[in-house]
Amino acid sequence: MSLNDTRRDFDSNSRLILLASLAAVIGALSTVTADLLLHLIRLFTNLFFFQTWSTAQTSPAANTLGAWVIAVPVIGGLVIGLIARFGSEQIRGHGIPEAIEAILFKKSTMSPKVALLKPLASGIAIGSGGPFGAEGPIIMTGGAVGSLVAQHVHMTGAERKALLVAGAVAGMTAVFGTPIAGVLLAVELLLFELRPRSLAPVAVACAVAGFLRPLLIDSGPLFPLVTPVLPPSALVSCLIAGVLCGMLSWALSTSLYRIEDAFHKLPMHWMWWPAIGALAVGIGGYLQPRALGVGYDVIGDLLNNHLAASALLGLLLVKAIIWLIALGSGTSGGVLAPLLMLGAGLGALLGPYLPGGAPAVWPLVFMAATLGGMMRAPVMAVVFAFELTHDANCLLPVLAASTVAYGFTIITMHRSILTEKIARRGKHIYREYGIDPLERHSVTEVMTADPHSIDARAPLAQVLESHFNTTQRHRAFPVTRDGALIGMLDRPALNAARADAVLVEDLFGVNVPIFALGGETCRSLATRLAVHQLERLPVVSDSQSRRLIGIVSRSDLVKPALDLHADELERETLRRVWPLGPGQQGVRGESE
Repeated sequence: MSLNDTRRDFDSNSRLILLASLAAVIGALSTVTADLLLHLIRLFTNLFFFQTWSTAQTSPAANTLGAWVIAVPVIGGLVIGLIARFGSEQIRGHGIPEAIEAILFKKSTMSPKVALLKPLASGIAIGSGGPFGAEGPIIMTGGAVGSLVAQHVHMTGAERKALLVAGAVAGMTAVFGTPIAGVLLAVELLLFELRPRSLAPVAVACAVAGFLRPLLIDSGPLFPLVTPVLPPSALVSCLIAGVLCGMLSWALSTSLYRIEDAFHKLPMHWMWWPAIGALAVGIGGYLQPRALGVGYDVIGDLLNNHLAASALLGLLLVKAIIWLIALGSGTSGGVLAPLLMLGAGLGALLGPYLPGGAPAVWPLVFMAATLGGMMRAPVMAVVFAFELTHDANCLLPVLAASTVAYGFTIITMHRSILTEKIARRGKHIYREYGIDPLERHSVTEVMTADPHSIDARAPLAQVLESHFNTTQRHRAFPVTRDGALIGMLDRPALNAARADAVLVEDLFGVNVPIFALGGETCRSLATRLAVHQLERLPVVSDSQSRRLIGIVSRSDLVKPALDLHADELERETLRRVWPLGPGQQGVRGESE
């Protein structure tokens, strides 16, 4: 390799410090926003259920309203419908799909209305008994904060995306105290890339939110827990848990969108749908008061096996039904907390019957596996479970179960609960990503070396006869003067030549020609060809001497795809074991 080779492991980005600095500010703002949302939820909970102006932590299950509790969520649903109709329709939904849509299809731009109205609507929805979590709304709101900061700075769409995601996951970190899981959520769900320009700002924002959280919200794990170490025989139970959680993910996601389809058939404006969905919430809350609200206290009881199986079954059924109906109505609320409760509840019900481990382990395993399968983010689910509990013993069983649940949903479901909503708007999302083959190959690997060039001092008439006759081999030729590139010559340039032009160099001015460098990636070359609407470019050794070393065309850019095709589609047996005979060796190499 040449000592002058300037290729890098990562793209050089001089704006990384600026992005990280802005991300730190956004992380702090998202933490404050998360604290504001939690205070709004507590304020509206006290107003709706206890008629007091207070932000003290209370549970809607402790209300004494009797049958009047049915009306409380309906009132909240009516208010949310009005806010969505006359404020911003973007407040509808559970937040994460809307954030993904803004990232991929709206150049990572969000409006100030969303930043103001989303936490207000979510506070009303959850405070009036909605069976939601605060994480989806804060992801949407934190993303709006990041986007608004980015919109006031001169930057690219990719840079705005990094700051939007930084705000979103910093908000999640502030709510749950899970900074590493926040980074992994960004990587597995929101960024759609893994580059320093996006990873570094996201990590900085989560770190800032993690450090500031104890000052505003709380310190320590949300659900402290210590589970015993499982024996090897528990692996079978982990596999069973993964399959069951995958089935639960499939059932919940399928049911949600069937309910949403049913709402679309109603002969009324969507503004009224949240109130109709809230009627189911009110009835469910009357039957099972602990199904109302976020339910962090219920999750804590499930993880510590403090609920009897007889009471647990009814609570989980009611929670699942009212959550699906309310979310399908298009109100504002999150999905993480309900998924945690339903997964933990399933584990608490089945734990005593699973072999190979203490029953106390399985609520946590099922909880994380349900999250990993439903959101298709298994690594995030594993770390999320650890950061919620600080229980290191859970890592291995949670990893096994979450991976199985993830694989189950990949095989059985075309899309997840997060992407189905976007697909129904006609926008497909492909969530797999890898290294672009154009990134892996340099221009020198695909170019035609030592191309036939034209001397700048050659007469035009001679060049026309020798290069642009009926046997013309190429559409354009590089033009050089003393070995240095001065431009490209094609037939349209000849036809547009001035009448007094005699030599080829008369056709070129003093402007620096467009060229490619041999060490550039094919991806950067493809971008330059597209921006300048060109079909080929000369390749030079360096930008100072501009010594011609090759030429590269659009057709050359398909060559890296051959390696991708070989890796993905060509199956080979490289080593085959042959039966041993007299005087034979045991292994022989063979390619099929």
